[in-house]
Amino acid sequence: MTKKPLAWITDSTAYIPDELKNHPDFFSIPLNIHFGEKQFIDGVDLTPPQLYENIKNATEFPKTSQPSAGEFAEQFKIIAEDYEQAIAIHVSGELSGTLASSMAGAQMVDFPITFIDSHSLSSGITGMIEKGMELQHTGASVEEIIQELKKMVGTLKNFIYIGQLEQLYKGGRMNGVQFFLGSLLKVKPIIQITPDGKLEAIDKVRSEKKALQYLVNKVAERHKGKGKIYLMQGNVMDTAEELKAMILNQVPGLTVEIGDISSTLAVHAGEGTIAVLWYD
Repeated sequence: MTKKPLAWITDSTAYIPDELKNHPDFFSIPLNIHFGEKQFIDGVDLTPPQLYENIKNATEFPKTSQPSAGEFAEQFKIIAEDYEQAIAIHVSGELSGTLASSMAGAQMVDFPITFIDSHSLSSGITGMIEKGMELQHTGASVEEIIQELKKMVGTLKNFIYIGQLEQLYKGGRMNGVQFFLGSLLKVKPIIQITPDGKLEAIDKVRSEKKALQYLVNKVAERHKGKGKIYLMQGNVMDTAEELKAMILNQVPGLTVEIGDISSTLAVHAGEGTIAVLWYD
């Protein structure tokens, strides 16, 4: 049997729209979410709405974990049966051990995989995969695709309004002083994924209304006015639709795609989180 030339691999921290989900060459390997002794597979037996409901009723704060190297290896063996090689684009190695675990799994399998640390998450990963598939469709070689994708690393523009400060703190993504001051002053941070793949608080707002205007202003200031931006939301679709309308009023040439933050990310960012992300 003739094998297909290239498989695309990621993890469930990525935003996965239906077009990708249904693509025959696309594979997403899910992370795990733990509520005490109970373990759920992200996107398989726990959807974002179920996660938010579980958090409200939980006595213990949920945690996340990446698949083991052995679990990655098993998935790679299956993919290797039908493909000559793969490109794997994962969540920032600064934020998760997923990339390291995936690379360790690849060492157990006789299957060539090129790994790219996205230095991002959510639709930052999606944008790279969509660009790679576009290049593949136009006839670019695998080497050319990899070269172009590596140029994208660290160039993601992004502004993220955190919905639940307490979850970000309990998840180990911000220190106690930041949490105390934020709680005391009733402010919530605007954070950013830095070019080297870390999370950094860059500003703070006192209300959702001000947060939405902040995001609109950043898009208007920083975006070139054409192409697509991703608008990621944590169980606040009405707010996302409002923000989309505000953005298009300021930058009418844009395409704005709304999507859910994954359950894995929602564990840390919380309900009410909303973000704008794009590549120039």
